[in-house]
Amino acid sequence: MKEDRFLTGILIGIAVLVIAAIGLFFLRREAQTYGPETDPAGVARNYILALQKQDYERAYTYLANIEDKPTLAEFRQPFVNYQGQEVSSTVLDLAELEGRSQETTVSLTLIRGASGPFNSPNREVSLARLRQEGGAWKIVEMPYPFWSYEWAYSEKP
Repeated sequence: MKEDRFLTGILIGIAVLVIAAIGLFFLRREAQTYGPETDPAGVARNYILALQKQDYERAYTYLANIEDKPTLAEFRQPFVNYQGQEVSSTVLDLAELEGRSQETTVSLTLIRGASGPFNSPNREVSLARLRQEGGAWKIVEMPYPFWSYEWAYSEKP
C-alpha cells in the first residue's frame, strides 16, 4: 500500500512538470513581440516572427517591391501548405553584416531541431538580402523555410 502511494506521488509529480512545461512553452511563444524596424536585422526578425505567428499580411508588408513579387495569396500558400511547420520549429540568431547605404545583408544562423534525442541540433548560416525603399528596409531574399522557391522573386545582386 505504501509503495502504491509513493508511485502515485511520483506520477502526479511528473504530470505536473509536463503540464507546467507545456504551459510555459505556449506562454513564452505568445509573449514574443515585434521589435523596432529601424535597421535591417529588426525587419528580418519581425518578418520571421510574423511568419511564426501566422500573420501573413504583416509578413507580406516587409517584402520589397520588385517586378515578380508574389501576390498575398501566392505568398501565403507555401506556409499554409507545407513550410509552416518548418518555420515554427526553426530558431534563429541574427547579425547584421556590412552593407551599402541602400542595400545590405543580414546573417541568419538557422538552428533546427535534432532528429533524435541524442543528436545535436543542425546549425546553418544563411544570408538575407534587404534594401531601402521609401526610407524603410524591405526584404529582397530570405533563406528557406522563410522563402519559397516557387516565387520567381530573386534579383541578382
